[in-house]
Amino acid sequence: MARYTGADCKRCRREKQKLFLKGSKCESAKCPIEIRPYPPGEHGRGRTKDSEYLLQKREKQKCARIYGVLEKQFRGYYEEANRKQGKTGENLLRILETRLDNVVYRAGFAKSRDHARQLVKHGHITINGRKNDIPSARVSVNDIIEVRKASHEMTPFVVARAEAGEKTVPAWLESIPSKLRILVHSLPERQVIDTQVQEQLIVELYSK
Repeated sequence: MARYTGADCKRCRREKQKLFLKGSKCESAKCPIEIRPYPPGEHGRGRTKDSEYLLQKREKQKCARIYGVLEKQFRGYYEEANRKQGKTGENLLRILETRLDNVVYRAGFAKSRDHARQLVKHGHITINGRKNDIPSARVSVNDIIEVRKASHEMTPFVVARAEAGEKTVPAWLESIPSKLRILVHSLPERQVIDTQVQEQLIVELYSK
């Protein structure tokens, strides 16, 4: 499956804000956006004011980069969101939030979504007792996500238990670090999704 293999920190600099793609590095003084808070490239510090279209494009790129989704898949998510009842932008964010890799990250079992994606792909995660190695798999209400017992003593999960409580878990999930278990109590509403993105700009971009 295609995936981005470039420098994550350049993506944050391009969006002029932290996208928290590198885990603990994003919180440290070594974060490149703290040192160079302007877009990468020869003309990064001399860019002119963006047009309405570019603002919409940038918002879409930012959202896709935060969740680690490439264009074709992101477009598919938008079309699915547009078919559902309710606000398309909120539906889109709900779809992205309920991806398995995002749930593992939100519960505090991984330092970043990239890290969570790797843990899922390596077969360490189960949904309702069945191994699932597809990062884009979607969770549903009342699902139980767990780390396989054979993986409990792996370093990422030992760290997750040790650091339990340091990360705020969204209200729609319940994280039980001692058992390396996540309970899905509901689907997320917009007000509990803290992703800093203006989803309406994305809707405007795709609806043209």
